[in-house]
Amino acid sequence: MHFIKRPSWDTVKSSDITPESVFNDRRNIIKALGLGAIGASIPGQVQAGIFDLFGKSQPSTPFITSPLAFTVNKGFESSEAKTPFSKVSTHNNFYEFGTSKSDPVENAQGFKVDPWSLVIDGEVDNPITLGFEDLTKMMALEERTYRLRCVEAWSMVVPWVGFPLAALLKKAGVNSRAKYVAFETLFDPDQMPGQKSRLMGGGIHYPYVEGLTLAEAMNDLSFLAVGLYGKSLPPQNGAPIRLVVPWKYGFKSIKSLVRIRVMDKRPPTSWNQLAPQEYGFYANVNPDVDHPRWSQATERRIGEGGLFSATRIKTRPFNGYQEQVADLYRDLDLRRNY
Repeated sequence: MHFIKRPSWDTVKSSDITPESVFNDRRNIIKALGLGAIGASIPGQVQAGIFDLFGKSQPSTPFITSPLAFTVNKGFESSEAKTPFSKVSTHNNFYEFGTSKSDPVENAQGFKVDPWSLVIDGEVDNPITLGFEDLTKMMALEERTYRLRCVEAWSMVVPWVGFPLAALLKKAGVNSRAKYVAFETLFDPDQMPGQKSRLMGGGIHYPYVEGLTLAEAMNDLSFLAVGLYGKSLPPQNGAPIRLVVPWKYGFKSIKSLVRIRVMDKRPPTSWNQLAPQEYGFYANVNPDVDHPRWSQATERRIGEGGLFSATRIKTRPFNGYQEQVADLYRDLDLRRNY
């Protein structure tokens, strides 16, 4: 049974795809070297560990994914190398399952996604509740390959399967009072050990909440993913449905969604509440605005091989999507509104 806890903001009335051969590749090396997840218990201070791209881990009861029927959206294809599936599925930030990069794949394999309910409500004329089957059948699915840039200065290129967020919001009938959209992750400490312990869960007050302006949410790039690499999402990547906002740092792309609430005021968001000096509400990828503890001018592009084979490349404004989204921020100081 899933338990949904209302967050504090809920006051409104009712080519780089990571290869599959690297899938089980990190924890053993970390253990063998006796290093552990150094610094992972410090809230707001976790960067990719030096051995987080290595190691071996074989969950005893792996989560089963299923092939999806979709079309390839040629407007969102990429000439960049895709990150292999083995890296996309094992190098994850998902603090509900632990703060180490290998914790999600190791701790999420028994995650239950059926039954599931995703509620779309708030400032809408037609509130919607979607069940597990609806997530893949209500909308026509398409594949889009997006760059993913983590605030920790590493990046991937991932082929997601899903549908535009705007299409779902239009079905719900966003009304004239709407200004923001809040997103909430499942709250279920029995399944998500990081929600039981603030130490294991990075100090976050759960459930995890993120938010966008309505204009950002309605932008064509904003995407609800139900799969990657042609199959349904693994739990460590946000099963059964997650947000993907490719011009923002990765923590904005919230996973395992149970609620999308359209609001007339800006929602407090999890990382922004925990460490506002480090994680702004907008979180647009900006190489000219450094994180307080590291530069954002470059990034490690994760591809084939291990950590030391990762390519260091320059970070582009808005993660390379400037043409599609820059107009959203024409009158906004992006240094102050980071």
